[in-house]
Amino acid sequence: MRSLAWLRQLAVLLDARFRIPGTSIRFGLDPILALIPGLGDLASPAFTVALLVQGLYQGVPRVVMLRMLLNAGVDALIGALPLAGPVADIFYRANLRNLALLERHSKPGVEPTRSDYAFVMIAALVFGVLMLVPVAIGILLAAALISTLAGRGLV
Repeated sequence: MRSLAWLRQLAVLLDARFRIPGTSIRFGLDPILALIPGLGDLASPAFTVALLVQGLYQGVPRVVMLRMLLNAGVDALIGALPLAGPVADIFYRANLRNLALLERHSKPGVEPTRSDYAFVMIAALVFGVLMLVPVAIGILLAAALISTLAGRGLV
């Protein structure tokens, strides 16, 4: 499949094209581009869109596509950390992870694995909890404010 070969070349370029001399640590253009405001925020998401379009074309199961989106989301969260983000990008390599998922599930008859479902479920649980934290903080602050105002006879 010519498209997968082209996507593999791009994934390697973004995540593993270069090697730090004297080590086995590889990195690509993604952490380098991340140092450029605006441009670094576009490279990986654009590549993720290309992978998802290819996945749709090849009939990759939806749960696997969701896992690819979650990998990209984790990569974006990691990348949002000033200075530490580009360093963490060297080790997370979401583009290669997503390409591996696409390659594994692009063959007809290959079902999603238990780990695909587990990853999606755990990510959904974590995001759900993270969404509840600000709500809980808001409720606690409102209760504290009402208690303070009530203690002063203002409510």
